[in-house]
Amino acid sequence: MTGAGAAGRNAVDPKTGGVDVGEKALEILGLVPARGGSKGIPGKNLRQVGGKSLVARAVESGLGSRLVGRVLLSTDSEAIAEEGLNAGAEVPFLRPGELAKDDTPSFAVVAHALEWLEKKEGRLPDLLVLLQPTAPLRRRRHVDEALDLLISSGARSVVSVTRVPGHHHPAWQFSIRDGALFPFLEGTKVPARRQDLEATYTRNGAVYAAGAAAWLEGAFAFGPGCVPYVMEPEDSVNVDGPEDLALAEFFLARQGRMR
Repeated sequence: MTGAGAAGRNAVDPKTGGVDVGEKALEILGLVPARGGSKGIPGKNLRQVGGKSLVARAVESGLGSRLVGRVLLSTDSEAIAEEGLNAGAEVPFLRPGELAKDDTPSFAVVAHALEWLEKKEGRLPDLLVLLQPTAPLRRRRHVDEALDLLISSGARSVVSVTRVPGHHHPAWQFSIRDGALFPFLEGTKVPARRQDLEATYTRNGAVYAAGAAAWLEGAFAFGPGCVPYVMEPEDSVNVDGPEDLALAEFFLARQGRMR
């Protein structure tokens, strides 16, 4: 379900802030952001889990989608660029160093890619889905289901989340101040049973999807218009440290998804 998108900025539904689909086929871009530097795990994006690099798995999740028409890799690293090309991504540019720092926000990386496309190709995709390499358990169906949700709901954006285990619930967490233990939500009535806790969710880093205009306008925000796509915990490992690589490897083996 891909097609030529209209030139210029996308039409935005004034009621929801989402893309006005109308009758046309949508042009959907998958963007894989993968900088060369990493403090937690040196060379993280090229590290392998299940016999494939994190970059390759991210690219493949986009290429395997029935909705994503093309997958671009945004990186500042020649080595990562080569890995992305080998996996089937387009790598039409190298990201400038000022957009590859530890504190560079994702929306700035997306805006850079979209502005490059608009300048070089004269048009923007209708939708963009960000596929971070740090979510190696994301499957192609997750990409499609999140995009289907975005399109059918008319939402401004869709973000993938997973439920926080009861024993990690904010109401059952504590902070340490001056060597003493205090309830994190001090002054809040805390249910005695885990079953009575209100469900809470955390981003798992697998899917961020929105219209190109929403990304460029900085309107990718949580709250009204942002719809959650809930994923299972065993599909939600977010690689930050070495222990996460081991956990991802375990789940991939259990799911029979080793190379």
